[in-house]
This record gives sequence, C-alpha cells and structure tokens, in this order.
Amino acid sequence: MATLRKITATVVGAVAIGALGFATPAAEAAPTPCAANARACLQLHTNKAWLMSGGQVTYGPVPVTVGTPDHPTPKGRFRVQYKDIDHYSKEFNGPMPYSVFFTNTGVAFHEGSLRVPSHGCVHLSHSAAVKFYNTLKPGDAVQVVA
Repeated sequence: MATLRKITATVVGAVAIGALGFATPAAEAAPTPCAANARACLQLHTNKAWLMSGGQVTYGPVPVTVGTPDHPTPKGRFRVQYKDIDHYSKEFNGPMPYSVFFTNTGVAFHEGSLRVPSHGCVHLSHSAAVKFYNTLKPGDAVQVVA
C-alpha cells in the first residue's frame, strides 16, 4: 500500500508541475534548421515549413510539397519579392492562390496539392497558405535548406 501511495504522489506531483507550465525536455519544441533571422523556413527533405519571428517558431511545422528533380525548389536565402492573392501561372496553366513569391524566377509559397509535386514552388494547404500570405511581407527573409 505504501508503494501505491508513493506512485500516486509522484504522478500527482508530475501533473502539478505540468499544470504550472514547467517544460520538460520532451515537451520543448524542436528548433528549425534555419537561421534566427529567417521569417519563413523550409526544409526540403522533410517537406516541412515554419513561420518564425526572432528565431522562435510562430507557426508550424506544416506539411508542404516541393519541386521535382527536373524542377527543383531552390536552396538558399531569399527575400519575399511580392504577393498575389489570386495569381494564375500562364507558364504552367494553373491557379496559385495566396502566392508569396520569394525568388526572382517565380518560385512562391502558395496553396496547392500536398500530394502532387510542384514545378519548384512550395505547395501549402489552404489554411497554411492563408497564414503564410497574411504573415509574410515583402523583404522578409526566407531560408530553404536541404
């Protein structure tokens, strides 16, 4: 019976510590693979993206679909160029809602299929595309890592 009381007290104590908001190592969020100054972070090999502020994650990770080997999503550091809420690609004959362009070659975050690879752009779900569109501003840093 004493062992049961000790286990119960330990569990109650652990719950109380959790309720007070003390983080344990397992509860801490994993850092992104990008630099602290990145406002948007994209990791190609995991197909994940984040929004950040001051090196802290503000949104994500969210699933993405990126380019194919024939049309890769470029790696590197970029700046948001411009945004177009209702963009239509003449080159690929398709809509690109909530586009946030971050290269001078037409690569953007935008709403798109999470099952079909892109021609270099970053496909996001509708809700993620809206969040990226509403958060990112021209000049914001975007980092794309392998």
